[in-house]
Amino acid sequence: MTTGAMAAAPRLPGDPPGGRRAVLVWSVGVSVYFVAVIFRTSLGVAGLDAADRFHVNASALSTFSILQLLVYAGMQIPVGLMVDRLGTKKVLTLGVVLFTLGQLGFALSPSYGMALASRALLGCGDAMTFISVLRLGTRWFPVRRGPLVAQLAGLVGMAGNLVSTLVLARVLHEVGWTTAFAGSALAGVVVLVVMAVFLKDHPEGHEPEPPAARSGGGPGFVREQIALSWREPGTRLGLWVHFTTQFPAMVFLLLWGLPFLVEAQGLSRGAAGDLLTLIVLANMAIGLVFGQVVARHHTARLPLALGTVGATAAVWAATLAWPGAHAPLWLLVVLCVVLGACGPASMIGFDFARPANPPERQGTASGITNMGGFIASMTTLFAVGVLLDATGDNYRIAFSAVFVLEAVGLSQILRLRTRAARRERERLVASRVETVHVPV
Repeated sequence: MTTGAMAAAPRLPGDPPGGRRAVLVWSVGVSVYFVAVIFRTSLGVAGLDAADRFHVNASALSTFSILQLLVYAGMQIPVGLMVDRLGTKKVLTLGVVLFTLGQLGFALSPSYGMALASRALLGCGDAMTFISVLRLGTRWFPVRRGPLVAQLAGLVGMAGNLVSTLVLARVLHEVGWTTAFAGSALAGVVVLVVMAVFLKDHPEGHEPEPPAARSGGGPGFVREQIALSWREPGTRLGLWVHFTTQFPAMVFLLLWGLPFLVEAQGLSRGAAGDLLTLIVLANMAIGLVFGQVVARHHTARLPLALGTVGATAAVWAATLAWPGAHAPLWLLVVLCVVLGACGPASMIGFDFARPANPPERQGTASGITNMGGFIASMTTLFAVGVLLDATGDNYRIAFSAVFVLEAVGLSQILRLRTRAARRERERLVASRVETVHVPV
């Protein structure tokens, strides 16, 4: 991302300035998200090691990721409210402390129970990062750059996944469980120091309205924020887009991809790791394309999301229904490339929620949207683990759970799309009328 590209966006009245200072501050915030994703996805490359270390079966192994995502999803609305009320820096600081302690605890856990508690703590801290970074982007960059800034944040997150896949997996093999996970926790300390020195919530002259000025700032304010955000069809559409698009890749990368490729497809760990890396690289490349397309052509949002859902379902069906014992390598490569589109497509959910809500509700609306994919991922992680145990590790049956969740999400997207589009047009017309009376 170049500062020139960020600064060149057309500005509306009241827009933040963008520019070099914005890029610097936003980069600090995104570095926190980068580390959080490394910690979040670290179990994905250590799933088989964790099963051996704690002597657990598939269902118990999936509980690690399920609990982590349960905490993450449950924290989204509270975190959104916290960001709206307290600002980005305070929430991110708390998040870094929690996910660093969680990663360190996971390294030192002598038992399955303590390891579970550590992953829950990690999930709590992780939950505070992405919404904060989205809020930081809306506070520092012009509104027309919103889709690109959000996709770039997702791209940086996938870079964290890449580090987990390439670096942590090798370090784990070379130095062992405790040293690898404890050593990675040092990254949390580094970003905490950098954030304390350089991060600022907003540019000078663009202070948000004090929370106390809205609905007294008490419980009524909280209920109103949630109710008003949920009432917007765009928020609900954003949630279901996120729900339907994100989880196939999340489930694959977070836990079940490596066992599927090694145990069901007969690949070596090295080859499986290369395919997981391919998902991350495809995600980063497709994210750049999606961000540019949506920023320039807002009408492309829904076709991109629906196209990703359709492609994911088609390639998964072809992989699971392949008549031989193992799917051919070329099909697994195609599967991983298509899964790489899931992350960027899920970011489109925020592009529905963002214009549906005013600035003072952006954190809350983003929290509601962000719950979607993680609820779907948590449900699928659990379903796959249970089905594997029930069927004697039949991955074809277990991964069929993907189609059920996609069908549910697709039905909601189709139900809400017209209502959300109509409401967005009404808000756009109203904002243009107000702009006429605002001196520039």
